[in-house]
Amino acid sequence: MATNPDPSTNSKSNVYLQNADEVNRVFKRFDANGDGKISAAELAEVLKALGSDSSLEEVGRMMEELDTDHDGSISLTEFADFCKGSITGGEDSSSDGGGERELRDAFELYDQDKNGMISAVELHQVLIRLGEKCSVQDCTRMINSVDSDGDGNVSFAEFKKMMTTSSSKGPSQ
Repeated sequence: MATNPDPSTNSKSNVYLQNADEVNRVFKRFDANGDGKISAAELAEVLKALGSDSSLEEVGRMMEELDTDHDGSISLTEFADFCKGSITGGEDSSSDGGGERELRDAFELYDQDKNGMISAVELHQVLIRLGEKCSVQDCTRMINSVDSDGDGNVSFAEFKKMMTTSSSKGPSQ
């Protein structure tokens, strides 16, 4: 699947990170103490706020994957590289199915009632927990921009398509 390596070409979608400003803003939310890096404790707190029950072992594995220079924390560069890989499918994601698992994990953070769909209300709840200021109507617009079957929700297939092919499309909204 061909993707455009420049994720900034589609800056209208708000469900995922695709330009430097969005990446920086989310990084700052993760970096609770403002020291310019994300610690394992800060990562665990964000995951907890998202409703994830990640064990210390799972957080450790995430840190291993994201902390490419192995200094014990995630820098803005490492975070941005991860976000870019998540959007474009990344080199690791196509070879071993790991990308699919990561996408499924991300999807499940938003699918609060575990019904296999992300609703505007669920998206709103997660974004509010992350400190975003948005309305349910804003979230409905976000959902509608990727809802290919018109049911008012985002299925995993729609989520996966959005996350792996979004940077090759023009603005949809």
